[in-house]
Amino acid sequence: MISSRLLALLFALALLRENAWAQIPKEWHLLDPETHQVQGISLERAYEQLKGRPANPVIVAIIDSGIDIDHEDLKEVLWTNPREVAGNGLDDDKNGYVDDVHGWNFIGGKDGEVNEDTYELTRQYLRLDKKYGGLTENKIPGKQRKEYAQYLAIKEKYTKLRDENREEYDYYQKMSRSLKFSIDTLSAVLKTDRLTLEAVDTLQSTNPSLSFAKGFALLLLRNADEGENLEKIRKDLDEALDHYRVIVEYGYNTDFDSRALVGDNPDNVNERFYGNNNVEGPDPMHGTHVAGIVAASRTNNLGIQGIADHVRIMSLRAVPNGDERDKDIANAIRYAVDNGARIINMSFGKSISPDKNVVDEAVAYAERKGVLLVHGSGNEKQDNDKEGNYPNRVYGNGKQARNWIEVGATSAGSGKEFVAEFSNYGKKTVDVFAPGVDIYSTVPNNGYEEKSGTSMAAPVVTGIAALVWSYFPDLSAVQVADIIKTSTRKFDGLTVNKPGGGQATFAELSNTGGLVNAAAAVSLALARQQQAAGGASK
Repeated sequence: MISSRLLALLFALALLRENAWAQIPKEWHLLDPETHQVQGISLERAYEQLKGRPANPVIVAIIDSGIDIDHEDLKEVLWTNPREVAGNGLDDDKNGYVDDVHGWNFIGGKDGEVNEDTYELTRQYLRLDKKYGGLTENKIPGKQRKEYAQYLAIKEKYTKLRDENREEYDYYQKMSRSLKFSIDTLSAVLKTDRLTLEAVDTLQSTNPSLSFAKGFALLLLRNADEGENLEKIRKDLDEALDHYRVIVEYGYNTDFDSRALVGDNPDNVNERFYGNNNVEGPDPMHGTHVAGIVAASRTNNLGIQGIADHVRIMSLRAVPNGDERDKDIANAIRYAVDNGARIINMSFGKSISPDKNVVDEAVAYAERKGVLLVHGSGNEKQDNDKEGNYPNRVYGNGKQARNWIEVGATSAGSGKEFVAEFSNYGKKTVDVFAPGVDIYSTVPNNGYEEKSGTSMAAPVVTGIAALVWSYFPDLSAVQVADIIKTSTRKFDGLTVNKPGGGQATFAELSNTGGLVNAAAAVSLALARQQQAAGGASK
C-alpha cells in the first residue's frame, strides 16, 4: 500500500483546489468581501477614498532571501540609494557599505553567496557539544549545570529531528526511485508518454517488475485529483525529496559551515560591516514574491498590482534556506533604519534566538527612530503564547515594542477553514490576521505564482501600512500600527478550525480578533485626521 505520508504530501494542497476554490480570482486577497464574496482587504474601496489626495513615497525594507531587481513588475519601484554611485567600488555615502545601490546582502561575500544554512538548533547543539560532549553530570561544575541541562535538552531534540528527517529523506528517495521506475517501464511498454488511468489499467502481464509498476501507478492515479497525472505527481514528489535533502544535507549537518563564504566572524555579534551588494542572491524566489505583494507596479499594465502605489522597495538579503542568524537580522534592521526605511517587512522566524539581545537592541533602535516592523507569525500551527517564535516584540526586560505588528494567515472563505491550517496564532502575541493562502505574486524571471504562508500575510499588512503612511505622512509608526489593528474586521463569534487541531472562535486567535482591511484603515485614518484638524481649529 502507498504510504499515508506520500498521499498527505501529494494531496494536501489539493484540498484548496476544489470546484468552489477554482472560481476564486487569482488576486483574491485584494478584493472586497461584499462585492466578491472572498475575504480580501477591499483595496479598491480604499483607493476610492483617497482620490485627489497627494501621496509621498514610503521606503519599505524587505529583509528576506533577496529580490529579483530586474523583474518587470518590480524594477520601477526599487529604492535607489541617492548618495551612492553605482559600480565605482567606493563607499560614496560613507555608511560602511560599498556600492549599496538597492540595499545590502549580509549573507554574501567576495567568494560567493550563502544559499543554504544550518538550523539554529544545529548551531546551538554544535556549540554546546564542543563544551560538554562526552561529559557526565558529576564532572560538571555546579555553576555550569544549568547550561549542561540545556545542552542535554538541545541534544535530545536535535538528535530526534535529525534522525526523523533522515528517515523521511530515505523514504522519499525510495518512493522517487519506485515512481521513476514505474513511469519509465510503463512508458516503454505502452509506447506513450500519456500514462492515464485507463491506459495503465488495460495492461496485462505476469512479469513481476511490470506488475509492480502497474500496481504502483494505479494506486497513485486512483487517489489523484481530476486532471492529475503521473508526471505531476512525480514533480510534487521531487519537490518533497528536495525539501528533505536540504534539511538533511544542510539544516541538521554539523559539518556544514556557510560563513566561510561571508568571511565575517559569526561569533562577533557586534560586527557590522560585512557582506556584499548582491541584493538578489542565488535564489530570490521568496523575497521576490513578498516584494510583489507589497508594491508590484500598479501602473505598468503587466502581471499583478501590489497593494501600495507609492513605495520604494529596499532589498536586504539576510535569510538563507535554513535559519537566519540574529546578527544578520539585527544589522539588516539597523541598515534599513539608517537608510530611510519607514517600514520593515520580516517574513521569517525560528524557535531559538541565542543572541536575542542583539536583535532587541536593533528593534529598540527602530522604535526610537519611528520605524514600523511587520512580522509573520510562523507556519508551525502553534500557539505563540506558549511556544517560542523569534524575532518578537518582547524585550528582555519584559517590555514590548510598540512599533510591531505580528500577523497570522487566512484563506479566502469565511467558514471553518478560514484560518490557514499552517498558521501560528496567539491571543497575546499575534495582533491581526491577513490573507496568506494561495497569494498570487511575482517570482524571478518575470514570473508569477501562488504561494501560501504567514510570509505572504505579513506583506499584505506591510502594503496596507505603506498605503496609509504614503497618504497620511504625519502619522507615527505607533499610530499606523494602531489604525491597522483598530480597523480590523470582526466575524461575530465565527468558529474556525484551530491550526494543529481542535476548534476556536476566530476572536480567540489574536489580540484584535480581526482581519485587516485597507478600506477600513483608510477610513479610520481620514476620520482621525479630521478630528485632529477640528481640534486644532478650536
